[in-house]
Amino acid sequence: MRRRLGFIFAVFAMALAMPPAGVHAADKTKKDEATPNCHGVDMLAETAARDPQTYNRIMAEAAATKNAGAIFWKVEKQGRPASYLFGTVHLTDERVTTLSPAVKTALNEAKTVALEVSDLSESATSSVIASSAPLVMFTDGQRLDQLLSNTEYDAVKNVVVRAGMPVDLAALFKPWIVTMILSVSDCERIKVQQGARVLDMKIAEFGKSRGLEVVGLETIPAQLESLAAVPQQQQLDMLRTSLKYADRTNDMMETLVQLYVSRKITAAMPFQIAMAREAGVSDQAFAGFQEKLLVERNVKMTAVAEPLLDKGGLFIAVGALHLPGDKGLVALLRESGYTVSPIE
Repeated sequence: MRRRLGFIFAVFAMALAMPPAGVHAADKTKKDEATPNCHGVDMLAETAARDPQTYNRIMAEAAATKNAGAIFWKVEKQGRPASYLFGTVHLTDERVTTLSPAVKTALNEAKTVALEVSDLSESATSSVIASSAPLVMFTDGQRLDQLLSNTEYDAVKNVVVRAGMPVDLAALFKPWIVTMILSVSDCERIKVQQGARVLDMKIAEFGKSRGLEVVGLETIPAQLESLAAVPQQQQLDMLRTSLKYADRTNDMMETLVQLYVSRKITAAMPFQIAMAREAGVSDQAFAGFQEKLLVERNVKMTAVAEPLLDKGGLFIAVGALHLPGDKGLVALLRESGYTVSPIE
């Protein structure tokens, strides 16, 4: 099976290391075509104009989140060289992939680079998916067309076909993977087909070009297990929300980019919840995502990172949603005795 992994809504890109859905990262079949411009409309700015009350609630919740306002942090402990923690978003947009001078300096000084997963290659991802069918597809007799309305399932079939897969697979996919396919625009897929690299891949390539050790804080199977562990009803609710905005994937990605470059990443989750409310989906739909994809993984990644941090000179690059909050990596590292200070 070709790689079909992307990000649940656009914001899920900040919690997963996997490249966009439905593409071969190294596929250059469209290299002679002009690189598309994937810029869309900032939907949060739209919300501010259309519904100031909802916008103010989103931004107030974002501002109240612990360790908000920065994506790049210095990690220190007495007697060790400084390390760094960098929040990424797994997109190809040049506004994201263009690193600041401070980040470049930290990378140049690093001895080791730690990503969510160390190998984002097509072969690594494909082999894992091939051996993890029960996490991706129904194997117990259930079918997606039995869990959705006819209208919803017709929309799912259109999504699957547009992503280049046989329509017959639509009924077999678990809800979370369809949402992931939906979350990346056709435009972004084309860019990756042309050879564009998401931010994490560019960081990995930079580290390898300097001869640095590039390690993973987790594995692709572990990420798949986390996604599949979200309760099925919540998966269905997230899929229904995604279908509601299926024609606005460029806009959703533009919103994510704007939140990232303006250092307002903590508004991403309350904004997604507000979108779900408009689609008639309960806030509870995101409870499993936050617990399985963020909280539990943060604890595991911290445990793996600590021995590397004790050596010093570590550059950690993980999805930006892993950094803030009471149970984010910044807070967890401080609890482990590190001084963690915002840089930008």
